[in-house]
Amino acid sequence: MYAVIETGGKQYRVAPGDVIRVESMESEPGAQGALERVLAVSPEDGVILTGDKIAQAKVEGTILNHGRGRKVIVFHYKRKKQYKKTQGHRQNYTEIRVDNITV
Repeated sequence: MYAVIETGGKQYRVAPGDVIRVESMESEPGAQGALERVLAVSPEDGVILTGDKIAQAKVEGTILNHGRGRKVIVFHYKRKKQYKKTQGHRQNYTEIRVDNITV
C-alpha cells in the first residue's frame, strides 16, 4: 500500500514506515498529525484510486525532528566585467515518519 501526497509544493510517494523530508512545518517533534492533501492511493498492486474515490483518505505521521539541509553555493559571474558574487543557502526541513494510510 502506498499513497501520493502533496506538501510544501512537492509531491511524495509514501508507504507506512517511510521517513521523508518535507518543507519546514510548525509542529513540535513528537507531534502526530495528518497530511491532508492526498492525491492518489494504491491499496493493492495494480490498483490506483484518485479523485472522489479517496475524498476521505488520510496519511498519518509523526514528526521526528527539524533540521537544515546541506549548503548550496550560488555563484554569479560576469566575464570581462570583474563581477563575482557568492552566496550560500541552507533549506530548512522537517522529517516525518509515515505511520498509517487510511482510505
